[in-house]
Amino acid sequence: MGFRGSIVLAVAACVALAACSGEETGALPPLGTVLDQMTVSGISSGAYMAGQFQMAHAKIVTGAAIIAGGPYGCAESAFSGMVFGPFETVLNAKKAISGCMQNSMAAWGVPNPELLADKARERAADGAIDPVENVISDRVYLFSGTNDRTVYPAIVASAAEFYRRLGVPEASIRFVSDLPAGHAFVTETQGATCSTSEKPYIVDCDYDQVKDLLTHLLGAVAPPSQSVSGQYVAFDQGAYGGDRSTSGMADTGIVYIPEQCRGGGCRVHVAYHGCAQNRETIGDAFVEQTGFARWADTNKLVVLFPQTVATGSNPHGCWDWWGYTGRDFLTRDAPQIRAVAAMLERLSEKP
Repeated sequence: MGFRGSIVLAVAACVALAACSGEETGALPPLGTVLDQMTVSGISSGAYMAGQFQMAHAKIVTGAAIIAGGPYGCAESAFSGMVFGPFETVLNAKKAISGCMQNSMAAWGVPNPELLADKARERAADGAIDPVENVISDRVYLFSGTNDRTVYPAIVASAAEFYRRLGVPEASIRFVSDLPAGHAFVTETQGATCSTSEKPYIVDCDYDQVKDLLTHLLGAVAPPSQSVSGQYVAFDQGAYGGDRSTSGMADTGIVYIPEQCRGGGCRVHVAYHGCAQNRETIGDAFVEQTGFARWADTNKLVVLFPQTVATGSNPHGCWDWWGYTGRDFLTRDAPQIRAVAAMLERLSEKP
């Protein structure tokens, strides 16, 4: 999914980006959503970002789905804080590839879920993220395909252990690891053959991943609509992400709004795409083919699809889980986490 190339090039200086495509966008609409009952999901780099957002804003997140991703803080180097700027990013990038994707540092104890859980508690004690106690009541879904050779199944298993070390009860953790999927988002009918790991990273494994993750995160869910009846709205992310050459946020994001959510009272689910899975790379495949909209229609759920953009330091449009936006990437002060939090605040305003 472009992980390796993106991280290797993370040491390069950012370059100026071309002007946006000219797509017509409006403001993100206020919908009166329920701010403190939101859930998140993500695949690949988006899985790491889902976990980072969950930890940073644990007070408002009630559940997270980690698809082909590892534990929170996995890529942070042991020398973090001792070196600065690009040197720190280089160290994080090397650890990300070897220890948090390919599992080639297992002999050296990487990932170390117990250590990462302790670091999360320290970060919370410093006020950089919400108290860890708010995570313990969350429901967590994790997925790893047996044919995934981008983020190895053992890495996802370490994420499950990380949540156990935090104190999340076993009954609240669902780890699906028995399907022959490649490195991709899994559907019941859409995409390439199940074992494929190619763009747009959506595969047909006769398994409705959205149904399973939402059922676990939300509890009982109503059956999906037969066809999409709400509206996909393109909105200006510039008001939230700032300078895209440094934040990595695209000019335009997408939000799916069921008709019944126009009057307020709906929950929000944030769905983070993976590397090379943003709209500038694969169009609306992740937004429309993964199946979120049909389930959102019948379950009073607004779905936010924030978008990244390719930059010189991140040529495949990955979410920042190794520090290319700065050393605050794991905290509430991370540019991408701040941006999505501001979007959620806007959605919660009264229409």
